[in-house]
Amino acid sequence: MTKTKRRARGEGSVSQYQTKAGGRWLIKYHDAEGVVRLKRGYLTKKAAADALGDINADIRNGRYVAPTKTTLGDWLDEWVDGLRLAPSSMASYRRNIEHHVKPYLGNVPLQQLTGPRLTKLYRELETSGKVNHKKGTGLSPRSVRYVHTIVKAAMKSAVDHGKIAKNPATLAVPPSARDAKSPEIHPWTGEQLSLFLAWAKERRTDIFPAWHLLAYTGMRRGELLALRWRDVDLNDGRISIRRSLTPVRTKGQGLSLIEGLTKGKASRVVDIDPTTVAVLKTHRLARGALAMPLIRDTALVFANQEGDRLHPDAFTRRFTESVASCARKPGEDALPAVRLHDLRHTHATLLLKAGINVKIVSERLGHASVGITWDTYQHVMPGMQREAAVQFAALMGGAG
Repeated sequence: MTKTKRRARGEGSVSQYQTKAGGRWLIKYHDAEGVVRLKRGYLTKKAAADALGDINADIRNGRYVAPTKTTLGDWLDEWVDGLRLAPSSMASYRRNIEHHVKPYLGNVPLQQLTGPRLTKLYRELETSGKVNHKKGTGLSPRSVRYVHTIVKAAMKSAVDHGKIAKNPATLAVPPSARDAKSPEIHPWTGEQLSLFLAWAKERRTDIFPAWHLLAYTGMRRGELLALRWRDVDLNDGRISIRRSLTPVRTKGQGLSLIEGLTKGKASRVVDIDPTTVAVLKTHRLARGALAMPLIRDTALVFANQEGDRLHPDAFTRRFTESVASCARKPGEDALPAVRLHDLRHTHATLLLKAGINVKIVSERLGHASVGITWDTYQHVMPGMQREAAVQFAALMGGAG
């Protein structure tokens, strides 16, 4: 019995067909799996033949991608479902996909997505991309660049999985890194911080220790709210920062509080001064007076009277309201309004201005690299550079 010879991959033919608009050309070929494929709509025989040649070349070189009806929205959903990220990162990815990509390009076939279409999306997001209470206003360049980062990663995965031949996001033009730099920070001076903490110690006694610890360690809000007594060594004056509490908003599920690794994913130990040790000892005595279980090793250092977590957003609101309520002495300027996170910036800025090595500051903050610390606190560096130049000249004794 003679076996039927299977058609070789590639090859194919070109033929004409008629439409209301006139003659058109189609190509027929066998794809990399031997499946018969048709592509229609070519205006000339040459265009069809050239396309067939390109397809056959891709099949021979292993670059061929089979046609698919998958849309960008479908692929983004499939891609993000397969990621292994921290809950807060997953929620952020999903939120940006749902709000800033799918409403604009979700129905676009994945294989028809182009760099210019993505560039147009980015410009539109910068103009009117807000979806919250400021709907109709634009996203910041930093936020748009973050959207680009997500899309680019998703498209790279699509290439890796044979959904598309090339990553269109590499041809898009997002806001530059310069445009997307972090917003300018406005830390307090040492005098302003001292003023606020003295006021809080007298008028906000229950929460004062938390604000003091943030200011004296540079800890993040989530790290502070996940801190347990077993992490605090009051004898040696050290705190181990191992976890972070993050509010995560998930579509259809509302808000939940997730405890996970710190932002840098690596735990760190920070030393605390005798004054901070004394503040924490007083705080521990006060908590123990309420109920002994509140000072067990597993108990949260900062919690409500039942030992339950403090809500991060409510914690921040109380700080903001307290700053607004803090009055200065008559005849002096009002205390500048700052965010809770600016206590962290204040800690770093005061240390750098005092000449503390940037690597030590970076370690206290838990930055992934010293470079992040340099980039974030460049506003402090010019004065340090001048001081270094003067000190070097003094060491040389004016020789030269």
